[in-house]
Amino acid sequence: ISRPLKQCGMDRERGDSSLTLRGLRNCSHEKIKLRKRKSTLYFSTQEKSARRPGDLLGENIYLLLFTIALRILNCFLVQTSFVPDEYWQSLEVAHHMVFNYGYLTWEWTERLRGYTYPLIFASIYKILHLLGKDTVQLLIWIPRLAQALLSAVADVRLYSLMKQLENQEMARWVFFCQLCSWFTWYCCTRTLTNTMETVLTIIALFYYPLEGSKSMNSVKYSSLVALAFIIRPTAVIPWTPLLFRHFCQEPRKLDLILHHFLPVGSVTLSLSLMIDRIFFGQWTLVQFNFLKFNVLQNLGTFYGSHPWHWYFSQGFPVILGTHLPFFIHGCFLAPKRYRILLVTVLWTLLVYSMLSHKEFRFIYPVLPFCMVFCGYSLTHLKTWKKPALSFLFLSNLFLALYTGLVHQRGTLDVMSHIQKVCYNNPSKPSASVFVMMPCHSTPYYSHVHCPLPMRFLQCPPDLTGKSQYLDEADIFYLNPLNWLQREFHDDASLPTHLIIFSILEEEISAFLTSSSYNRTAVFFHTHLPEGRIGSHVYVYERKLKGKFNKMKF
Repeated sequence: ISRPLKQCGMDRERGDSSLTLRGLRNCSHEKIKLRKRKSTLYFSTQEKSARRPGDLLGENIYLLLFTIALRILNCFLVQTSFVPDEYWQSLEVAHHMVFNYGYLTWEWTERLRGYTYPLIFASIYKILHLLGKDTVQLLIWIPRLAQALLSAVADVRLYSLMKQLENQEMARWVFFCQLCSWFTWYCCTRTLTNTMETVLTIIALFYYPLEGSKSMNSVKYSSLVALAFIIRPTAVIPWTPLLFRHFCQEPRKLDLILHHFLPVGSVTLSLSLMIDRIFFGQWTLVQFNFLKFNVLQNLGTFYGSHPWHWYFSQGFPVILGTHLPFFIHGCFLAPKRYRILLVTVLWTLLVYSMLSHKEFRFIYPVLPFCMVFCGYSLTHLKTWKKPALSFLFLSNLFLALYTGLVHQRGTLDVMSHIQKVCYNNPSKPSASVFVMMPCHSTPYYSHVHCPLPMRFLQCPPDLTGKSQYLDEADIFYLNPLNWLQREFHDDASLPTHLIIFSILEEEISAFLTSSSYNRTAVFFHTHLPEGRIGSHVYVYERKLKGKFNKMKF
């Protein structure tokens, strides 16, 4: 007991009633200090977990290390190509920023893309360059390992969020569903803006004011959402219902806008404007240009279109895979506070369905939301839990390994062969490569890291409004043999190496024979050849006869 309380006791013992009464009155106004107990028995469970040594990101360090190790393994077990943007809109741009050579697609000349995301990889490239370690393999794998690390952090954040909202058992099943999702495995280590959007969305959800959350922070979550919007402007689509809900439930709406959303949005947008000003050389609002092209003008249809129901009939079921029945089951079991997550999923599917150009990766950011409902399903399964878990794990394992190691790997493997053309023959400056495939089928200088003359078939969209517009690739595939004979009218203009899909070989065989090309390498690509894409990738080499071939660009 503190000294003032003892003194009051002494006053009472003196026997003077008036003094005693006065002393008691004085004591009532004094602060009584109690000694704090140091026993751990008096700490709450939350306080104990916060005091555990060895925790990172609020979770056990072993859980974090396991997740990181799994995503690193994930990274090395994905050796296939998915879409051109994972190279052409990130690594290729970063390579151009640091090494001053590389190819910038039409999106960059039209300023539809921002430099914020490529700047991450450009920073990695610059560090490797300064250390003298900018080998082609490190340039390929370090960015992917960085993306894998960020995805691991997002996975742990999803686990932590569900442990706050429910309990550890529920969190484990959601975590299990997230880790064994074949599409997450397929995408989460790729250098796609969609992957970064998904990572930022999961981490932002951790700080979002969901009912029962103990980690809500308006500044943190709005900052992450703003960054996701800067990197990929369509991130505003899944966050629209979430932001609207927060605004409606917030009692101090004006304070939320003036002291949280506006400052965060202004700082983030200003940062984006300054970065793009440095690299474009002029002030550019790329987010507006991006939305104008893809949403308002809907010019993305140049790269293909699908019926309005595609996401519901094919896209969404495919990325969910064998999680689909558990997702449906979980939607009926989950409490009302998770209704906002389901609304977000449906809203995202509906909005994207109104755009003609559709891709699986566009709806990837809402896939973790679905894992919450899948986890609810597994939590409530009793009789069939073990068979369900085995089915879910094995089916996703097969899909993950097939799509990661087999399907569409030829266009990546062939770049290793092109690397050897440059590094094994430094004394042959005449070597040149022509990729005669649908445009952007292969990576480019980011996967060669050598200023080798290379060319590919161009396919920019029509921005002038021509009714019968055909790009270079379309013209080529109308009559490949005639195109080659017109384009390369003399031997001096012929490239030393041609890269083609196997489906094209028979059609241009006369040109290959007359120009003295011999097949020197074959790479498996896919079991599902379609249209202009063949089952194998062929490399043809032309032997030089004392002349330097200068490929026509």
